[in-house]
Amino acid sequence: MKLLILLFALFSGLYAQLSVAVTYPYIADLTKTVGGEHVEVQLLSAGHWDPHFVVPKPSLVSKVRGVDLLITNGADLEVGWLPPLLSRASNNALAQKNHILELSKSVQLIDIPTDTSRARGDVHADGNPHFHLDPRNIPLLTDAIETFLSANDPTHKHEYHKNNLAFKQTWSLNLKRWESQMAPLRGKSVIQYHPLFNYFLRAYGLKSVATIEPLAGIPPSASHTLKLITLIHEQKPFTIMHDVYHSTKTAKFLQDKSAISITLSPHDVGAMSNVTDVTKLFDTLIGNLR
Repeated sequence: MKLLILLFALFSGLYAQLSVAVTYPYIADLTKTVGGEHVEVQLLSAGHWDPHFVVPKPSLVSKVRGVDLLITNGADLEVGWLPPLLSRASNNALAQKNHILELSKSVQLIDIPTDTSRARGDVHADGNPHFHLDPRNIPLLTDAIETFLSANDPTHKHEYHKNNLAFKQTWSLNLKRWESQMAPLRGKSVIQYHPLFNYFLRAYGLKSVATIEPLAGIPPSASHTLKLITLIHEQKPFTIMHDVYHSTKTAKFLQDKSAISITLSPHDVGAMSNVTDVTKLFDTLIGNLR
């Protein structure tokens, strides 16, 4: 009997999974890629949602309450919804040192404001939080996830490293392919609804000349919209890169008045039905622009 109990305990230890809550779908995809069979992921949002506004529903509280670890985007993107969720979940495991990973600490942020007053709109003090939309940042994020999982589950660190290495080898080939595909658009300009795609645009040498929002988080006004029409005629941006979660009403008005095209652009895994992983996220972003 003692032998059976010992064997059961050993078997359970070998096949126990880390339970990891993640705040956004792209993080879920990267965590599953690195963690493989040793990680169970609890996703707290959906890809077609506005990432700034996630409702901390009771179902999310239940997900967070039982996990071992948490991986967040960071850079204040979750500031409006994650703290109350963690407070309600009261998960003591997440209060332990090094049980929460903020991915923003693994990359160089851009668009760091010099003025964070409300007069500047809904700005993020640490910088633009949408860093995963530069595909060159993705290997930095998987490295951070590998280190995090390995520190909390050293038994499987070699497998985490192997999974990450295989992913990065394939990713390097994708980077070369995407660079070639985007080369004809280098130097062109676009309009965005929100400064969501700044990392992506910077990666491929494109420029955002305006946003439909007059300030981040502020809906477009009639006067600002009229200014955009003038700007489009003068600077001739080739398209409006529009996210999936804001209304396209103003963009369509601009299109009617200027003939500018609208490119519906996914910002995360699951933002569109065909965007089922991070590779398809960039395939679709690039394919829709070309």
